[in-house]
Amino acid sequence: MLLAWQEERMKPEIDDGDASTNVEAPGSEEFDAWRALQKATDKKRADVLADIVGHPTGMPSVEELDYMNPSLSDDAIRRHLKELMDVGVVRERAFESGKRLRDYPYKFYELTDAARDLFDRNGLFPEEAWQRQYQAVEKTSRIREIESMPRPDV
Repeated sequence: MLLAWQEERMKPEIDDGDASTNVEAPGSEEFDAWRALQKATDKKRADVLADIVGHPTGMPSVEELDYMNPSLSDDAIRRHLKELMDVGVVRERAFESGKRLRDYPYKFYELTDAARDLFDRNGLFPEEAWQRQYQAVEKTSRIREIESMPRPDV
């Protein structure tokens, strides 16, 4: 059912006359929009993506994602992030070993430009809406502290 809806409604590419559904993604050989949409529209991965989009920096850590998704373990979140990275939807950013802060996360996750473009074309994960949702969640002092820490340079 979901696949039929995706095929009918989703726009995996900009209509430029090219019959290909693949577009280049930064840092990868090809970005397969259909595979990206299939992975991104899974309920649990969609929840993780919504929290990435809604995060104040757009680059949360696993600890922040774990807090926002209490029904998922941190291992499950890592598996979902890996699947999203494998299809070019999410990329990992990390501090170099000399720049890491003790007892704080050093890996963070953000949408790729290709995924943001794909989601924008399809009306998925609108930033403003998810940022409001994310801000409405009451957070512990630890999570607020992590939210305000610097992120790796892009």
